[in-house]
Amino acid sequence: QLQLVESGGGLVQPGGSLRLSCTASGSTFDVYAIGWFRQAPGKEREGVSCIRAEGTKIHYAESVKGRFAISRDDAKNTVYLQMNSLKPEDTGVYYCAAEPGREINVQLMCAGTAPLDHWGQGTQVTVSS
Repeated sequence: QLQLVESGGGLVQPGGSLRLSCTASGSTFDVYAIGWFRQAPGKEREGVSCIRAEGTKIHYAESVKGRFAISRDDAKNTVYLQMNSLKPEDTGVYYCAAEPGREINVQLMCAGTAPLDHWGQGTQVTVSS
């Protein structure tokens, strides 16, 4: 059973940067597509960025394009989300999720069109002065 643990959240001023990590255990990591999702208070969860197995396809939400970068290191069973030029509206709990398969449509994955079986516990990101 795949288990996911997020880390790297915290409090940062607007314009600052954070790097989130999603580390997996319990199953073969490199066959999974991994997505980052976030949920702000009172809002629905939204897909931020998703990366296919082996990093062959990447999707970003329009709101984070040019500011966030997703990457994966399969040797470390970890996917990263580098977040730059952070804005107050980026505040929320950030979750990573996994979907098995080498040909996952990462745009649909981020859109939340199908339920995902594997989720982490989340890490809080607060952007405030």
